[in-house]
Amino acid sequence: MTDFWLISVPLDKTSLTSVEKLKRTITKTHLASCWKFSIPDLKVGVLDSLLSVSEDLSKLDTLTESVIKTTCQCLKEMMETSSDKLVENALANGVDLMSYVTKFQWDKAKYPTALPLSSLADIINKEVSQVETELKSRTAAFNSVKANLQNLEHKLEGNLQTRSLSGIIRKEDLVVSEYLTTLLVVVSRRSYLQWERSYESLSEFVVPRSSRKLFEDGDGGVFTVTLFKRAVCEFKAKAQESKFIVREYSFDLEEKKHQEITQLSNHKKEQYGIFVRWLKVNFSQVFIAWIHLKALRVFVESVLRYGLPVNYQALLLQTDRKCSKKLREELSSLFVHLDPTASMTDVSSEIPGLSQQEYYSYICFHISTNMLEIS
Repeated sequence: MTDFWLISVPLDKTSLTSVEKLKRTITKTHLASCWKFSIPDLKVGVLDSLLSVSEDLSKLDTLTESVIKTTCQCLKEMMETSSDKLVENALANGVDLMSYVTKFQWDKAKYPTALPLSSLADIINKEVSQVETELKSRTAAFNSVKANLQNLEHKLEGNLQTRSLSGIIRKEDLVVSEYLTTLLVVVSRRSYLQWERSYESLSEFVVPRSSRKLFEDGDGGVFTVTLFKRAVCEFKAKAQESKFIVREYSFDLEEKKHQEITQLSNHKKEQYGIFVRWLKVNFSQVFIAWIHLKALRVFVESVLRYGLPVNYQALLLQTDRKCSKKLREELSSLFVHLDPTASMTDVSSEIPGLSQQEYYSYICFHISTNMLEIS
């Protein structure tokens, strides 16, 4: 497991020297990988409003990460496949998530840098909220189709009283004439002998020796019995008293059920394709918005911490989790001049998302490894 940290330090002479020393150290010791994280010059606005913007961005960050997780999980469940296949489809702007983050470039067309920070936050908020709303709606609609299909299939594959007998019952098995009809009766295994001995006596209008076993499973069997139509009600009542169950059956009804399942199955396949495409497109969209949101947070916190004019460097660090403590100590030592009173306590790497958990002499955020190493 690896940790991803997004750090920001001012571009004063001492910090620049520390950055270069950091790069040399991690290259030599393999303590971490390092990339420059490019953030454009954004419109600062009134400094007093930055605290409010910072709070809004923090809340939006939590919402966005939640939507990403839900979208990714939904995509994983829909595809019902291996994590490798998921990685191939959970992309950002057509590339894998690691490549997108490590080579991040601000999308000025989508998020104009001339807009106030609050307006950029509003664009992302609207984008994410719309995906969240539509995701709930599309998920509910697809699950409804899926549940209806499963319900029908369960009925057809259920016990002898409900399961489909298509392919088992043939037209020649049933006698249908002006006066005669054939009933299908469900008999438990322990009652086979009782059925054979008694079915002819359940009505005086039963055709002798007309019963045949057409199908059986572990619980029992389906038997035919032919009788005069006028005796059907009497036969059913007597059969019920003996715990023999006469089940309704017609070829037309059976065909109607199978047509319904076929139509619903085709509808599910169609909706599946549409939903998976939507998930892939919107996962990419929200992930891109999320990384731009991270850039916004780094920018705002850098201005609040380091002041004006805006002059800082953002770096993305990737380290093996077992090296996290050592890297944290190295960073604290290199940038202690920024604030000697800052905490050197390591943050909890179990808390997902990009959120500031501890105060350090430099600005530091975590990027959830689950977001970059989808499994």
